[in-house]
Amino acid sequence: MKITIIYDNTTRDRRLAADWGFACLVEAFDRKILFDTGANGSILINNMKYLEIRPEDITDIFISHDHWDHTGGLEAITGANQSTWFLPDTFQPTKNVSEMRIGKQPQEIHENIWSTGTLAGIEHSLVIKQKGQTVVVTGCSHPGVENILTAAGTVGKVTSLIGGLHGFDNFDALNGLDLVCPTHCTQHITEIRQRHADIYVEGGAGSFFDI
Repeated sequence: MKITIIYDNTTRDRRLAADWGFACLVEAFDRKILFDTGANGSILINNMKYLEIRPEDITDIFISHDHWDHTGGLEAITGANQSTWFLPDTFQPTKNVSEMRIGKQPQEIHENIWSTGTLAGIEHSLVIKQKGQTVVVTGCSHPGVENILTAAGTVGKVTSLIGGLHGFDNFDALNGLDLVCPTHCTQHITEIRQRHADIYVEGGAGSFFDI
């Protein structure tokens, strides 16, 4: 499994643009899943170019929630790609795309690849289970990190958490993880890094993880 951060508030590579928003590529089980699309289509496409990620190779588009900083690149990416969109069931209506709406319950979208289900009526997260590892990718964690971990825990014991954690401050909830990478809208990155230095990994566009 490989996860590459394409779009984030910060960057690890001077060739890449930093901008408010989030997107990453999840490669697992012969799928290439674009998780969210950032705020700006031009930045998304340019960052993908430098990371040698071709839009036409993406097999799925997973949108965590219907906020501009996660959906702004949709039009740009769908111009070169006809992937199925996996959307919260509260997402605004779409046109001329193949889509799957995700309800409240955890749902397997491909073998060993799950959605947590749309939690709190706003957001779902991606869960990948591979070789004893259960990895969760979040957009902003609006429903609460604890609720996301509980939903993902029905798939397998969560070992890694990557993505936006918003105002999350129940730092003990991260006990038992092997890896945490807080990105984008996370308000308490410094505290997470200090309290969980042994599992903390820096985010930013250009970061990648082989798990």
